[in-house]
Amino acid sequence: MDWFTAPGYWLSRLVFQRALAGVYLFAFLTAALQFRALLGERGMLPIPRFVARVPFRRAPSLFHLRYSDRFFAGCAWTGCAVSVALLAGADGELPLWAGMLLWLVPWALYLSIVNVGQTWYAFGWESLLLEVGFLAVFLGNDEVAPPFVVLLLLRWILFRVEFGAGLIKMRGDACWRKLTCLHYHHETQPMPGPLSWFFHHLPGPVHKAEVAANHFTQLVVPVLLFAPQPIATAAASLMILTQLWLVASGNFSWLNWITIVVALSALRLPTDRTAAPPAPLWYEVVVLAVTALILFLSHRPVVNMVSRRQVMNRSFDPLHLVNTYGAFGSVSRIRYEVVIEGTLDGTPREDSDWREYEFKGKPGDPRHWPRQFAPYHLRLDWLMWFAALSPAYADDWFGGLVERLLEEDRDTLRLLRRSPFPPGEPPRFVRARLFRYRYTTWRELRETGACWKRTYVRDFLPPTRLATRTRRP
Repeated sequence: MDWFTAPGYWLSRLVFQRALAGVYLFAFLTAALQFRALLGERGMLPIPRFVARVPFRRAPSLFHLRYSDRFFAGCAWTGCAVSVALLAGADGELPLWAGMLLWLVPWALYLSIVNVGQTWYAFGWESLLLEVGFLAVFLGNDEVAPPFVVLLLLRWILFRVEFGAGLIKMRGDACWRKLTCLHYHHETQPMPGPLSWFFHHLPGPVHKAEVAANHFTQLVVPVLLFAPQPIATAAASLMILTQLWLVASGNFSWLNWITIVVALSALRLPTDRTAAPPAPLWYEVVVLAVTALILFLSHRPVVNMVSRRQVMNRSFDPLHLVNTYGAFGSVSRIRYEVVIEGTLDGTPREDSDWREYEFKGKPGDPRHWPRQFAPYHLRLDWLMWFAALSPAYADDWFGGLVERLLEEDRDTLRLLRRSPFPPGEPPRFVRARLFRYRYTTWRELRETGACWKRTYVRDFLPPTRLATRTRRP
């Protein structure tokens, strides 16, 4: 079938596949380095406890078959290794069927992790990576030109990501319609980056122009993805520029990067390969069957998008094949942060020597300037932002965090920037307090060198100690 392939997208497919392999690498690296404290056998939300109460059909995962920390580490590091191989182009050196199986490996491994990840993996970019990764299995390698229908399905994902986010904003917080949300967002976003302070201090009219440009990119431009070239390339390029602006203004894990990766597939990049051998019949049948499945499953995200009760970031099937997306339907006006402190004193008092635990990414010490971590994802830091919004977000894990700090758990301490206590001297008591944070002004920055100013609000957790002092191995 001559219409089945799109030879003009050889280079576009190559760039897309290598970029996607890079995102996979960050995802698996994040899992490998953080899972023990979060999900391990002695973690805050242990996987064995989860798989004991949630059946395989609701959350398909290799870890339903067996779980051990060593097995999880093996899966995560295998995912890293396969990602590196794909980044180096190993799929192009294999037969078509073997290359497809190689792309299937990271998808299956990451699906296994996400489906048991619980609160730590309840982010839209997890499902987005899985949805894009599944379609990547069927893009083929150097033996065939890219299938046109798969390229269209990737544009369909990009359309839902951008258009869904645009709709949720227009239906949500009034500040999006008034063009004022960015007066607050750069200060109150989950994890600011090194340039966020400067973005916040841009003039008000610039903030309004940012919001207006965002509405145009998310509500108008996505429709142009399905226009003939070069219009589709221009639309995808504008989306990439918008995502790079977001990359510069904050730490949003790999959300922006995976969106850029999908947009790359819509670009028609110059290539001297304009011909290809015909695709095998079995390959055409498989690709068309997958296309039919995706189109069938797409009805629920479409219904969600047109609904006045649109929801963000929800998967409608346990394999995360077709999902709904959206971000920041509402914007916080005030930033709160939970600050965790410990003391060696046997009797906790207000004038005790309380020492603050420092996190890697979330605001803490007002003098510490935010760092760039994305596309690496600091899962505990992100959940601490939600905890500050409402203690209900932390009900199932915050007590476990405090317990592990009291026990001087090494895996938990590795998630932090610094523990205020020397090794072998864990705190006797730990408490948490809620502070209001705001960016300093230019004058305050010059006088104090601090980018934040914080004010105590109330106690979040009273001084707490272990009932029986034991130490985890």
